[in-house]
Amino acid sequence: MSLTKEEQKQYNRHLILDKIGEAGQLKLKQAKVLVIGAGGLGCPVLQYLTAAGVGTIGVVDNDVVDQTNLQRQILYTIDDVGSSKAETAAKRLSRLNPFVNFEVYNEFLTRNNAIQLFEKYDIIVDGSDNFQTRYLSNDAAIISNKPLVYGSIFKFEGQVSVFNFKDSATYRCLYPTPPNPGDVPNCSEIGVLGVLPGIIGSLQANEVIKIICDLDGVLANKLMIFDVLSMRQMIVNYSKTENSNIMELNENYEAFCGVSVLENEITLEEFESNSELYNLLDVREDWEREQHHIGGQHIPLGKLPELYTELKSDKPLVVYCKSGMRSQRAIEFLQDQNVNITLINLKNGLQ
Repeated sequence: MSLTKEEQKQYNRHLILDKIGEAGQLKLKQAKVLVIGAGGLGCPVLQYLTAAGVGTIGVVDNDVVDQTNLQRQILYTIDDVGSSKAETAAKRLSRLNPFVNFEVYNEFLTRNNAIQLFEKYDIIVDGSDNFQTRYLSNDAAIISNKPLVYGSIFKFEGQVSVFNFKDSATYRCLYPTPPNPGDVPNCSEIGVLGVLPGIIGSLQANEVIKIICDLDGVLANKLMIFDVLSMRQMIVNYSKTENSNIMELNENYEAFCGVSVLENEITLEEFESNSELYNLLDVREDWEREQHHIGGQHIPLGKLPELYTELKSDKPLVVYCKSGMRSQRAIEFLQDQNVNITLINLKNGLQ
């Protein structure tokens, strides 16, 4: 394999870099990297891996672009709202670098597809935003023997590490058990500084390039923590433990992470076809309600404990939010209060 004249021009600044050069660029061209999620972290990861010339990039994401994404997910524009993230990202990135092959997977990562997907790639990048996917990615990476480049963000702080690299420690060595449900809210509930995923995602891309090009300093057995307000950076060392001995995938990652799966759910399409049969409860924040809603009572999740007695009980109650997570927590709360209402979760929320 060699570089064409156009590729040599495209990657000139790498070719004249002493630790990359033509040999390193050829390694990048031959590499196959799977990116889980095309959101806040996935966008910068995908952009820089594409620009660097990684030969094959897989994108796994079944979500669509929402206007609230645009504050940080810089691959998308207002014209992309409602479009597939994975398809839109691949289409836009192909214009950045026509020498990269994109493989789009319009699906969420599950225990049914994870190992089959991972086996096709050399390196896995975790850009997910929930614990069940992180543990699933970790376990599938161990079983398929693939290095996993991890990143996470929370408000003004981010983390980066590399798991399962040359027999290094894994995510379960660092975090043996998930946090209690609700202890770590997502960015739709608490927000995130828009530039933070750009910083952390770029650092993830940097780790991928270091692995491919055999550069020193890969963050294996090391967790880098970055605070965007103070600009302080800290690296914490950790070791491999018996928690990395994973032989098969968990039967239920939602249950392992304390995410209960409600039996009584309805899709948005099913609700709209029989909307007169239900009452509605919107548990999103005020600003979300102002942007778009499908009707019903509005009680933000945080105010539900003081206002739940005002709920109508003459029909089954469909509870909704953006993704179906807050509505699920609202239903769990209402069940604990023994309300005399048939409670139904809007599956996957408004997205």
